[in-house]
Amino acid sequence: MFTGIVEELGEITAVENLDDASRFRVRGPVVTEGAKHGDSIAVNGVCLTVVEHEGDTFTADVMAETLKRSSLGALTSGSRVNLERPMIADGRFGGHIVQGHVDGTGTIIERLPSEHWEIVKISLPVELARYVVEKGSVTVDGVSLTVVEAGADYFTLSLIPTTLDLTTLGLKQPGEPVNLEVDVIAKYVERMLGAQGGTK
Repeated sequence: MFTGIVEELGEITAVENLDDASRFRVRGPVVTEGAKHGDSIAVNGVCLTVVEHEGDTFTADVMAETLKRSSLGALTSGSRVNLERPMIADGRFGGHIVQGHVDGTGTIIERLPSEHWEIVKISLPVELARYVVEKGSVTVDGVSLTVVEAGADYFTLSLIPTTLDLTTLGLKQPGEPVNLEVDVIAKYVERMLGAQGGTK
């Protein structure tokens, strides 16, 4: 489990496209410290498994389902990525419950800079809109954020300078895709209410 608190801004150093998958090599000195085969590391909010680890880089295989559901397929050598290791049991819970299981992708619609923060508007797949509420939590490219405004097919975020400086959200421009993970608690509540006949 992750919390959506990005540990470092890493870099894709190589992408190998296979028949039904891709293999990424990722540089991240912080997240690779003590890393070993089988460990999990979130890359732009997608939980990936460390296959190889050498120095400050690690290699991960990304299957077709992940490439289809997320924006990882758009990454190339040189792309910057948000990196986070799983939360340890006695660690601080700084963000919210993040599984690293992307629900879909959105697109940055516009950026409205202000003196001390920036408003970012992101498109929202209709099937995910019911899980996104004002002042609720959402994960964007692995970053735990609070929704400012929730529309039928979009939502907005207010990003502070720290988020802009230390994550990919300070780099991405209108038209670029982002990974979205909605609050898992909302999905469980919906499922349970449906099982009780409360929703269809």
